Amino acid sequence: MTRPGGVWQNWARTERVRPQRVEYPTTVEAVRRSVRAAAARGIPVKAVGAGHSFTGIAVAPGVLLELDDLSGIVAVDRERSRVRMLAGTRLHQVPALLAPFGLAMANLGDIDRQSIAGAISTGTHGTGLRFGGIATQVVGAVLVTADGELLRIADDENPELLPAVAVGLGALGILVEVTLQCVPAFVLSALERPEPLDDVVADLDARGADADHFEFYWFPHTDVALTKTNTRLAADATTSPLSLLTRVVDDHLVGNGVHQAVCSLGRAAPPLVPTVNRLSAKVWGDRAFSDASHRVFATSRGVRFREMEYAVPREHLADAFRGMQRVVDENGWRVEFPVEVRVAAGDDLWMSTAHGRTTGYIAVHRYWRAPHEEYFAAVEEVMLDFGGRPHWGKLHTLDAAALRPRYPRFDDFTALRDRLDPDRLFRNPYLDRVLGE
Repeated sequence: MTRPGGVWQNWARTERVRPQRVEYPTTVEAVRRSVRAAAARGIPVKAVGAGHSFTGIAVAPGVLLELDDLSGIVAVDRERSRVRMLAGTRLHQVPALLAPFGLAMANLGDIDRQSIAGAISTGTHGTGLRFGGIATQVVGAVLVTADGELLRIADDENPELLPAVAVGLGALGILVEVTLQCVPAFVLSALERPEPLDDVVADLDARGADADHFEFYWFPHTDVALTKTNTRLAADATTSPLSLLTRVVDDHLVGNGVHQAVCSLGRAAPPLVPTVNRLSAKVWGDRAFSDASHRVFATSRGVRFREMEYAVPREHLADAFRGMQRVVDENGWRVEFPVEVRVAAGDDLWMSTAHGRTTGYIAVHRYWRAPHEEYFAAVEEVMLDFGGRPHWGKLHTLDAAALRPRYPRFDDFTALRDRLDPDRLFRNPYLDRVLGE
């Protein structure tokens, strides 16, 4: 978000910049004018969404385009359940926009504050072995390229570029429209419960395969996995949603208020963290309910944190998790934030962390005021040993030389970047690092 005084900072407070200029385009044509003007002045230009990336992928030292007003539905193809949306539309706005058409997004992550463009550009994903990341739902897009022209990608127009553009990292142009392949609205039945950690990890392959959506959280220094299993039901299925009181108590009071206190206490008195984590594992996540899909997928995150997430081949997920456990134990760190473990289908998107392989994800977090560097660096080393690929929007240390062998289509992507943006109008320090200058 851009604050008074012209300083932009992301949600996690890991990145900040004072752009040379901030613009608020309300139309596609306004974006084109902004890009052409920036190119004429030789100033780089970047669009930002919600600022929910932990990395500097959206940092705009030159012209910053705030796309909040470029929001809403452009058109609906009822026959094919496809919806064209303006790229600044926030994910939490999408369910209400789709409701009149009886549609929903096929899968979502556990945070819905991002813009649709930001979510797909960074490879945001949910969980479920039969479901890819949000970008796999993209069947069309419109980019403003470095010359201010529109590049349209659809079934009958440049379709070969879709695998590159869907997870484009903001390096190929400014996304102004996204076409989503939606599904009929559906209900999710959710079962959240604590289980013995060793049992869950030992049976991780089967747990991921048997459920529509499965994930678990682990508080370091405990032997408990907080599992979440979601089952897809028809839209007309009987629901048992959480009551307002339960939502307030579980998600806001315990999930945010108590956890904020826990994190603050852990920072002030690190030796107390194991005891506090064991208490947290006892009070979190023991409930069953059902509701419209988006109300189950996404949760409220009120406690600010830093995050690193790595994607590993699914067959290495359990071993990578155990390796991460060993790192925590051997170093004696007192980690107050849970680790999240998810699975997802493979895809053919060039820069997707799930490219070419069914994937497991391990995300580590720290309270934003706690030091994270040593913890994240050690976990990163473990993940790299298992063929890990870092989430583009979450903290990592890799550069282009380290990333190239991890992505079979890396050189194809950079070649397309050379063609669409030869003068690097859309560059920033993060893209220089991960793609090369």
